[in-house]
Amino acid sequence: MAEKEKKINYDVSSIQALEGIEHVRKRPGMYVGGTDIKALHHLVYEVVDNAIDEALAGFCTAIDITIHADSSVTVEDNGRGIPVGPHPTKKDSKGRPMETVDVVMTVIGAGGKFGGGGYKVSGGLHGVGISAVNALSEWTITEIKRDGKYWRQEYKRGIPQGPIKQIGKVKDETGTKQTFRFDKQIFTEDIDYRFDTLVQRFREMSFVTRGVTIRFTDERADREMTFYFEGGITSFVRYLNRNRENLHPVVHVEKEMENIGIEAAIQYTDAYTESVYSFANTINTIDGGTHLTGLRSSLTRVINDYARKNGLLKDADPNFSGDDTREGLTAIVSIKHPDPQFESQTKVKLMNPEVQTYVTQVVGEAFSTFLEENPQAAKAIISKCLTSARARDAARKARDLVIRKSALESLTLPGKLADCSERDSNKTELYIVEGDSAGGSAKQGRDRHFQAILPLRGKILNTERARLDKILGNNEVKSLISALGTGIGDNFDIEGLRYGRVIIMTDADVDGSHIRTLLLTFFFRYMPILIEDGHLFIAQPPLYRIAHKNQVKYVYSDKEKDKVLKEIGEKATMQRYKGLGEMNPEQLWETTMNPINRTLLQVGVDDAAEADRTFDMLMGDAVDPRKKFIQTHAKSVRNLDI
Repeated sequence: MAEKEKKINYDVSSIQALEGIEHVRKRPGMYVGGTDIKALHHLVYEVVDNAIDEALAGFCTAIDITIHADSSVTVEDNGRGIPVGPHPTKKDSKGRPMETVDVVMTVIGAGGKFGGGGYKVSGGLHGVGISAVNALSEWTITEIKRDGKYWRQEYKRGIPQGPIKQIGKVKDETGTKQTFRFDKQIFTEDIDYRFDTLVQRFREMSFVTRGVTIRFTDERADREMTFYFEGGITSFVRYLNRNRENLHPVVHVEKEMENIGIEAAIQYTDAYTESVYSFANTINTIDGGTHLTGLRSSLTRVINDYARKNGLLKDADPNFSGDDTREGLTAIVSIKHPDPQFESQTKVKLMNPEVQTYVTQVVGEAFSTFLEENPQAAKAIISKCLTSARARDAARKARDLVIRKSALESLTLPGKLADCSERDSNKTELYIVEGDSAGGSAKQGRDRHFQAILPLRGKILNTERARLDKILGNNEVKSLISALGTGIGDNFDIEGLRYGRVIIMTDADVDGSHIRTLLLTFFFRYMPILIEDGHLFIAQPPLYRIAHKNQVKYVYSDKEKDKVLKEIGEKATMQRYKGLGEMNPEQLWETTMNPINRTLLQVGVDDAAEADRTFDMLMGDAVDPRKKFIQTHAKSVRNLDI
């Protein structure tokens, strides 16, 4: 019998009471969602949210954000500036009044957003934002212009480095400038800020905060963008729909109810997908909430009422479902609430129940009036809903047929799928491979225990230009759905996923890139949870095989190739891989499929609105935007095979 484990003392000394900064550093996930790249960007959002709050209060018109060469970040606004002076109630350990700036910067739960005097509406609600950023930064410098004086305070890992100092005088200027560098003791992964991710966030903020100029500079790559949108969320809808055919002008409504500001912009297009985004106090609530529910339900109710009243839906016809009334819908709903309730500190879902009632009422009245006053637009919208309802019914029948067929065939998998023996989906991988030759190499080279191979013949259907009923009739798509085991559309269930990793492995040429984009479009539109839950990956096969004497190296970029050739000399023999089929099974395993050596890129959607617009532009019907995109980016293309 095994020896008993040594007892661990559990007494009063075992209970740790972590306070303030210490707790933030010990449990960063509670404050910024973790220590990954998402959390890293969240640091910037928290500081910018404070500047946006000054804009919402009517005291700030310009916000400058800069990423410096050492990855430190500066956020500067021309708001009122943090108040300077002894705090009236907060005392330090010796019973002396604390400096107000230190209270704001170091005390969790401190801020001007609780009593209602400092801010009527704000995005930074819990008073943990800037103090959490300060705690998770190697150093922070706070500079304040207020009451004719210029103040500066420094912190290291959240701890003030002496008293605040006056370093100069100013005339009529006011504002706050925060500069911080994230702490690599906390963010231990090899990560850094992504310009494009931050650009999308600042663009959204600018759309929902009219009249504010947001300038973003990245000194690491000498890039800069400035945003200013007088049109607010109406401009946002136009921006999202610029590559789509619109059925009517943007419907905009703005109203205040019980001190809650409600704004919505709505436009239907010829697209087959829904593009709806919600904001609460300028924060993108990516998981929606009561404001989004109110918008959707009001549109469905108004369209059904109008269609019945005007005889566009017959007595025998069922009402349109929410899915029918949302096909081709682009909408933004933005609310300003004095006391919003979010699901968590990362503010991804709004929970206030009263918001749903108010949004339903405001949007319902405005959209109903629009339909009554614009019968032509109303008919176009309802005609689209009717087509959508018929297609959805056809898709349901096609889906039922697939399910019945599978049941009759005892749930057999596609014939071309080479499955693995492992049944624990947490340990399995599915490689989606183009063509039979690459599929043959992959089948021979794989580890049959946990790696499955699904070869696709040719290019799958462009799902950006087709409804679900047509998609379900495509054999390659049917094979893919069957192999994954999740179902699709209304029947999608992530619990049925048979493989923990779904890996797209295509050739490094134009056709391979096109197939990869078609697959990404399909997953983004019809199985987004696969992406959100981190199951989708892209394999990175090598571009070159460089051999010299007994030494063989595989390289994955032209830059790496030049470096290797320089190291081993020009006498080396080099092979350029144009396709996976050019590699024998052993080479494919060693370079692209062996977990020890391979490189996988995880697919993520940091900003759904921009991904939506990009897929629509690249894969939709409009030719001019795609042509312009290709002309703009042609010079930056590498490894383009003609």
